[in-house]
Amino acid sequence: MTRAPLRDDRGQTLPIYIWLTGILLFVALAFFAFAQAASARNGAQSAADAAALAAAQESRDELVEGLGLSIGEGDDWLDWLAGDKLTDAGAQDAAGALAADNDSQVRDFGPTEVNGYPGYRVSVETNYTVGDSVIPGTESQHAKADATAVIKPRCDVDPSSDPEKVVEFECDGGDSFEIDPEDFELDDLPDASVLFSVHLAD
Repeated sequence: MTRAPLRDDRGQTLPIYIWLTGILLFVALAFFAFAQAASARNGAQSAADAAALAAAQESRDELVEGLGLSIGEGDDWLDWLAGDKLTDAGAQDAAGALAADNDSQVRDFGPTEVNGYPGYRVSVETNYTVGDSVIPGTESQHAKADATAVIKPRCDVDPSSDPEKVVEFECDGGDSFEIDPEDFELDDLPDASVLFSVHLAD
């Protein structure tokens, strides 16, 4: 009686190994593609945040400069401290410069208001793409992001204060100062960050 020869399974398992290896490789490349996309989105968000903050800071500096020039010239200089005289002369240029520093460009820009406080909204798009991947189209896809920064007054003044006399200010953080319109110099103003805070909107 003769025995049947044992079957050699190696010929059948090899294609399975190759197939499983291909699947694992594809999954790994797909995860890498998602990581590339996430990295691009993070870069776009950082650029948008920086651009919005730059716009608000530039406008804040202009606001403080206007405040200094208005003191002693009229009875409405206190309005500057409420942010009512906000201008955006250099805000967009500042946003564009910061976006460019982050290898991005501003696609949309404009003034806005958040909880009653003035600010700027900025939309950016990266100059770079997500990059080549197993997912079609990523080689030409640019990341986009939006951000809004607001300018918030930090100092309070008594509503009954006479703008033609000495005015005392109490600011967040315990800072205080006074302004005498009859004896005022630009150096008498505190730093812009004492008068106004700039932060990203939630």
